[in-house]
Amino acid sequence: MPAPEIDAATTTELEAAAFRRLVQHLRERTDAQNIDLMNLAGFCRNCLSRWYREAAAEKGITIADPDAREIIYGMPYKQWQAQHQVEATPEQKAAFAKANPGH
Repeated sequence: MPAPEIDAATTTELEAAAFRRLVQHLRERTDAQNIDLMNLAGFCRNCLSRWYREAAAEKGITIADPDAREIIYGMPYKQWQAQHQVEATPEQKAAFAKANPGH
């Protein structure tokens, strides 16, 4: 069955809804550490906040990095770190270095 034809406005609405769902899911899954996301998928919450900030900049909107992170994390980044971030294991750090040389 072919995908239905969807107009541009509806496509944007669906993409926005999927993005909001992803952000909400990541807010609820605080056990999914950023390093795990980077090692598995090549992106993390910080990447999402940077992409959000860059998209805003393309529209002439300036969003500071801490504000973009708060949009994604649902709280100030430092607060999220204090409440949910754990120290990466040597294995996680090695996997990150291998998958992301120069990062």
